[in-house]
Amino acid sequence: MPPNLVPYLLYEPEESGILWIKFNRPERMNALIGSSEENGTVAKVGEYMRAGDDDPNVRVMVLTGVGRGFCSGADMRRDNSPDVTGENFVGNRGTHEGPDAAREHFYHGFTKLHRDISQVRKPTIAMINGPAVGSGMDMALHCDIRLGCENTRFIGYQQLGQIIENGGSYYLPKMVGLGRALEFAYTGHLDAQRAYEWGMLNYLVPSEDLCDRIIRTPPMVQWISKRIMRAALDSTLETTMTLTSNAGGILSGSEDAREARQAFLEKRAPEFKGR
Repeated sequence: MPPNLVPYLLYEPEESGILWIKFNRPERMNALIGSSEENGTVAKVGEYMRAGDDDPNVRVMVLTGVGRGFCSGADMRRDNSPDVTGENFVGNRGTHEGPDAAREHFYHGFTKLHRDISQVRKPTIAMINGPAVGSGMDMALHCDIRLGCENTRFIGYQQLGQIIENGGSYYLPKMVGLGRALEFAYTGHLDAQRAYEWGMLNYLVPSEDLCDRIIRTPPMVQWISKRIMRAALDSTLETTMTLTSNAGGILSGSEDAREARQAFLEKRAPEFKGR
């Protein structure tokens, strides 16, 4: 079932199996609409990815931006009210009243919504075509793979008195090491070359055939590999060994595994069904 579409986030599936999800406010460097509302940009990214996850024709999802920017994070220069956007914003997660309002807003808003990206089973790619700022950087870090170019920049909100969020605070030390992660936390800026050298970017120049190579692999292998590797970040070797041995036995008897073996013997392209 397709999601409820909004103009500031595009949903573009292709017959090839690639779903393009594009931030679409190029005049604002793709700044976010809203915060934690149901129709806010961050919530819609999760909704779009869940729709792609449920669509049997989608094999890989690519998150990118229209124009010169990937996503410049929160719109700091004007209000994102329904009067400005024409959208009916409802269902704000977290209270805006009381002494604990800020924590409630971030935890029930951005924090949980960002996590939606990491929980889809299918491969996700952030194609970072320009600056990824604040929440935009966080969403990119929650994706499985990141592609960059000479215009890629990772920028935090340190100069505005805010820490990096969960993609940065959780994934970044695991990706690049604690010293480098703290260097970014102290400075708030990283260019494309340095990000590639640190390992934040899988490719510095977008790899045009990456999606095609992903599609040629049995989808169940990708889905289960993703779950096991993400779980292994917080687990032990023994637990991971149990997960992989159980999954290996299940996968070996799947329809896609039989199709992969048959296609290899017959020297043809396999046709996977995700079962």
